[in-house]
Amino acid sequence: MTAADLAPRILEGDRRALARAITLVESGRADHRAQAAELLDTLAGVGRQALRIGLSGTPGVGKSTFIEAFGLRLTGQGLRVAVLAVDPSSARSGGSILGDKTRMEQLSRDPNAFIRPSPSQTHLGGVARRTREAVSLCEAAQFDVVLIETVGVGQSETLVAEMVDLFVLLMAPGGGDELQGVKRGIMEMADIILVNKADGDLKPAAMRTVADYAGALHLLRKRPQDPEGFPKALPVSALSQDGLDKAWEEMTALADWRRAQGHFETRRAEQARHWFEAEVREGLLARLREDPQIRAQMQALGTAVAEGDSAPAAAAARMLALLRD
Repeated sequence: MTAADLAPRILEGDRRALARAITLVESGRADHRAQAAELLDTLAGVGRQALRIGLSGTPGVGKSTFIEAFGLRLTGQGLRVAVLAVDPSSARSGGSILGDKTRMEQLSRDPNAFIRPSPSQTHLGGVARRTREAVSLCEAAQFDVVLIETVGVGQSETLVAEMVDLFVLLMAPGGGDELQGVKRGIMEMADIILVNKADGDLKPAAMRTVADYAGALHLLRKRPQDPEGFPKALPVSALSQDGLDKAWEEMTALADWRRAQGHFETRRAEQARHWFEAEVREGLLARLREDPQIRAQMQALGTAVAEGDSAPAAAAARMLALLRD
């Protein structure tokens, strides 16, 4: 199916066409990349926008359970919700389980929801390289909210903040030293911290954790794109569904304030430029890898480094000098 066939069907909200289009943009084949570029360029002028929400959190915190409960809450309000779940790829085999749909059984059957798991492959940042393009396709397909679930919290997993309007960090109660474990970098990027599992015996611990994070957030430097009181920490329970309405209320309030102040469009423009430059860098590296002479030089210098005949920094400097010449 060509880009010309897919575009009108995506604009009508056809989920099958959307799934095929995402498969197309994720493909690494040269002919598929050309078709994907044509499709994205065709849809770029449509101007549809969804609220893009990035969701990250430590493994086992209940991201999938939260997304299902939260997504069902939104579809119950008549909103169309797309979930792009990034699954970690094995460094050894390159494979991914892609089992997020099995953990969101109810949401996956909801006619107003669309769930698409994608492999992270070798890309850092907690997102797949083509996740941003998938977001654009979901917006064109008339989805109101796009949830991007990342692999998990890590030092490199902050790239999702460069493609979303709101960045939500999901944490577990009784974190103890988690403020140090999460690191300041990702704390500074979070717009809202949600402490999950605030139910049953864990509720007191969850409330203490909310207070701890709220205190830590007050110590961070205030950002110009935030109104008074943000970023903030809130308790939620995906199991009992307590706090989900409050979380959505705070998300929409923050998004509305940013739109009114002009921060929303400015941020989106900055993100578009960021991903344009990233694509140029990736394209240049791909061209370098395709050049047989450059590959031979890289192989020779790599061997010298591996055998201890050259320091990595010195070998890299020689390689860059050769490229300049």
